[in-house]
Amino acid sequence: MLNTNAVHIWREADGQHHVEWQASDPDTRVVVELLEPSTEVSANYHYSACRVSFSGLDPSSRHYFRVSDEYGNQVLASERKLGMQGTPNFRDFGGYAAADGRRVKWGYLFRSGQLSSLSDQDLALLANLEIDLVCDFRRVEEQAGDPSRLPPQNPPRIASLPIIPGSNARFFEEADYTGTGDPRAMFDFMVEINRDFAEQQTETYGRMFRELLDIEDARILVHCAAGKDRTGFAAAIILLALGVSQEQVMQDYMLTRRYFHPQKEVDRLRQKYQMEQMDAASVLPMLEVHEDYLSRALEVIERNYPNVEAYLEDALGVGWEDIERLRARYLD
Repeated sequence: MLNTNAVHIWREADGQHHVEWQASDPDTRVVVELLEPSTEVSANYHYSACRVSFSGLDPSSRHYFRVSDEYGNQVLASERKLGMQGTPNFRDFGGYAAADGRRVKWGYLFRSGQLSSLSDQDLALLANLEIDLVCDFRRVEEQAGDPSRLPPQNPPRIASLPIIPGSNARFFEEADYTGTGDPRAMFDFMVEINRDFAEQQTETYGRMFRELLDIEDARILVHCAAGKDRTGFAAAIILLALGVSQEQVMQDYMLTRRYFHPQKEVDRLRQKYQMEQMDAASVLPMLEVHEDYLSRALEVIERNYPNVEAYLEDALGVGWEDIERLRARYLD
């Protein structure tokens, strides 16, 4: 039988789409259908891997699929990672089970890394997503040095929401660290950054909620440089406000491991922060995601507030009426 909570769809930068599922019996017959009609699309099933790959889909649009098994179970879902050529970690964080048996809508909530290297094909897809608001958590100098590429027609509103502790350079400003010792020092620093998000960056994350509530039915994109730390907490707190379970929030956070490859970023990071003397093992915790990182932020909330709703109201200024507006807007 098809596990309706374990269907995963993603797009590669070359346009290939993959649909992956889990079933209680590997011999379960599963059919995947593209919801929009097309004569140019080809599908290649890999039943041993519980996956089907599609080619020939329009790269400037996003696509929806019906996944059905022989017992009548089915899932309607869209691609989670959208396969941008210029930013590898661009994804939709909708589709999850949320409050009152509802689900987060697809096509309204997006997260990514920086947008400065988007290709023309990426811009066409971004335009079709009709995003209304972009929340940029990069430092002001990051925003100026790597300006975002955005669709020229009907560009989204930009909310500059710089978060300083998300800057990896701060590690070297505050720590006597040469990069020749135990990488645990960097790991511990990244854990503490996430504590800082929940404790010290409440004004900025509160502004994020005010910005998105200010636009009716806003389709939003939250992003930073890599789309994992500052953005990771932003996506987590939005999903928690919508009633998504903490377990599911962590699973969404950890998807970055699937789409963002730290080894490919080491040289760029060394050059950006003048860290050429550091070995790769010392740098990697800065580029990785670990459950311990986000868990540190969630522990702050659990320790200091009776529930997430109290944290949202007392720390971020997002009251119950705001939460109800968010849920009415983003849940089906």
